[in-house]
Amino acid sequence: MAAKFRPVSSNTVQPEDGGPAPDRVISGDPKFRSWNVDEQPSGLYAGVWESTPGKWRVQYDEWEFCHILSGVSIVAEDGGAARTVTAGDSFVLQPGFKGTWEVVETTRKEYVIKL
Repeated sequence: MAAKFRPVSSNTVQPEDGGPAPDRVISGDPKFRSWNVDEQPSGLYAGVWESTPGKWRVQYDEWEFCHILSGVSIVAEDGGAARTVTAGDSFVLQPGFKGTWEVVETTRKEYVIKL
C-alpha cells in the first residue's frame, strides 16, 4: 500500500529543471527548478518551485495556491495592481489570471495546482 502522507519538501524527490517559454520572457534569464511531490490523475499537483531572477508573462488556465518560502517576486495582473510577495506570503491565482511574474531575488514557493 502506498503511503498517504507526503511531506512537501525538496528533499523527498528529484528536481525537474525548466523555465518560461522563450517568447514569454521579458527580461533576464529565469531558470526554474520544481520538486513535484504529488500528482493525482484528477489534475491535482503539489510541490516546491524555485526560480532565479527574471520577468516573464504568465497566463493561468488552472487554479494555484502559492506560499512563498524565500525570496522576493512581483506578481502583476494585467489591468490591476502589482503585488510584491516575500517569505510568509500566501495567495491564490485563479484561472484566467494574466500578467507578469518578476523574480527580483531567487524565489522559492510551495504550491498546490488544480487543473
